[in-house]
Amino acid sequence: MNTTDFILRFAVVGLGHIGKRHAEMIRRQEGFELVAGCDVRSPDEVGVENDFSFYGEITEMLAAHPELDVVCICTPNGLHASQAIQALEAGHHVIIEKPMALSRFDGEKVLHKALEVGKQVFCVMQNRYSPPSEWLKEVVDSGVLGAIHMVQVNCFWNRDDRYYGKIPWKGTLDLDGGTLFTQFSHFIDILYWLFGDIHNIQSRFADFTHAENTDFEDSGLVTFDFTRGGMGTLQFSTAVAMTNFESSLTIVAEKGTIKVGGQYMNEVEYCCVDGYEMPVLPPSNPANDYGAYKGSAANHGYIFDNVMDTLKGSGRITTNALEGLKVVDIIERIYSASDRGIKIRQ
Repeated sequence: MNTTDFILRFAVVGLGHIGKRHAEMIRRQEGFELVAGCDVRSPDEVGVENDFSFYGEITEMLAAHPELDVVCICTPNGLHASQAIQALEAGHHVIIEKPMALSRFDGEKVLHKALEVGKQVFCVMQNRYSPPSEWLKEVVDSGVLGAIHMVQVNCFWNRDDRYYGKIPWKGTLDLDGGTLFTQFSHFIDILYWLFGDIHNIQSRFADFTHAENTDFEDSGLVTFDFTRGGMGTLQFSTAVAMTNFESSLTIVAEKGTIKVGGQYMNEVEYCCVDGYEMPVLPPSNPANDYGAYKGSAANHGYIFDNVMDTLKGSGRITTNALEGLKVVDIIERIYSASDRGIKIRQ
């Protein structure tokens, strides 16, 4: 394949905060062209640059641009699966923001459609690219920790009326899906990426402070076993007062103990492993540094690099549809393990 003039033509569906980030990544990447975008709001309401064709509906956009190579799905969670299928049926690769779907059933439909039409599905799991995450992957896969005994994941954030009052679909069961889908699916992905699948799940959920602004729990306690051996816990909450507290992962293993913490699992807080000297890691930028192309906690730039390498034939997809589906499957099983106490709006 001659890759000298290799150009990928993109469209972005949903031009909110995340969609604008996708658009900016496309504009900055050599070999990418932002052709079209769509949103149910007008361009003035969305506040986007007038450098691409704008549509109010995805069907109209896809019909007008058969030349597209990749469609980015950045809409509310509950629309991801159906819109990804529309883009795949039109003959385009897709990038899907987390979560891939709100049910395993819908996620499987996306996977099956991708296989049917021979197109790639890139699931956005950008936390894998943070320096602590990449280091953890190397440490776990190398076996220097020995047998994994226990893993604890804590996700304690603040999400109050300042958050839910801005975006109407956030907090709804059909479009948001729940705290694990919207806030903490990236950390479940890291858990799966590092240690594999889980079973023997037991869950408890509560809604402490969100009775008026969400249809679902804000907190949970989850215990489980890893299919590879060892056991784990997940504690999560969006009922933390005033501001985010932490997202952390602690590993207790045969040959040592490690904790990665900080607000966004972006700081190595403890490493004591027999016979192992921890390397100096590149710095993790603050999570709100969305202006940086690479190195920000969002790390979206690496996703787009992988899209280019994969479709150009010089690399392999790193976050595929099966992995996106697996995260949805784990969340679904966690929720199924106990009564979520879901509130239905009248």
